[in-house]
Amino acid sequence: MAVRHVCALVLLVAGTGVLLVSAAGLVALPRPYQRLHALTPASTVGAPLVALALAVESGPGRAAVKLVLVAVIVAFGGAVTAMAIGRATAQHEHLLRRDSPQ
Repeated sequence: MAVRHVCALVLLVAGTGVLLVSAAGLVALPRPYQRLHALTPASTVGAPLVALALAVESGPGRAAVKLVLVAVIVAFGGAVTAMAIGRATAQHEHLLRRDSPQ
């Protein structure tokens, strides 16, 4: 087994583990903010690790560049989405005014 395949397998197992733990947290935790904390690692760590594993497995080339770009977009997009969902939840629960700039 080549070193590239071993690295891809390690990244894939780590990413899948993060995704499974996040899914278990989503099922187990009762409150929206707790669920949000459980799901954030899935989008900022788990999915990018899986995309990076695929990039390593595909080898150098256009496909790997595209997969790395997807990993970066998902990581940054997941963090922004988590903040937006937290803010919307706080506004819905009247913990934050709708017109508040914070």
